[in-house]
Amino acid sequence: MRAIRASLLVAALLGATAAFAGDAEIKAAQGTVDAQLKALKSGDGALAYSFAAPTIQRIFPTADIFMNMVESGYQPVRNPRNYAFGKAEEMGAGKIAQQVLLTGPDGKEYEALYTLELQPDGVWRVTGVSLKASNALST
Repeated sequence: MRAIRASLLVAALLGATAAFAGDAEIKAAQGTVDAQLKALKSGDGALAYSFAAPTIQRIFPTADIFMNMVESGYQPVRNPRNYAFGKAEEMGAGKIAQQVLLTGPDGKEYEALYTLELQPDGVWRVTGVSLKASNALST
């Protein structure tokens, strides 16, 4: 019963109209983000690259080029001390935006906004990540 109330509360906060239909999609998208973050943290560039959507793989045509981009501009994503999922929102058919709250290797708080797209094979892939310092207060 508590899980149902929590799902309804999350749906209300996000403005979702199909709470239960969207939950499975959001969980699957979060699984992609989680797997990519774990691959990045472990240094497995090829695996991390495999979670990138074809549009990203066209921009960064090899795992090495992709990892160089991540290393140079996304250290909190590359090596987070910890992370947690924040708000998620369906942005249309087959598109989700997922907030991830991170503590970077520097100990500072960051917010990463992942965008994901459902691929024709039924798998969610990352189409982009925007990263900014968090406005959250640390205690």
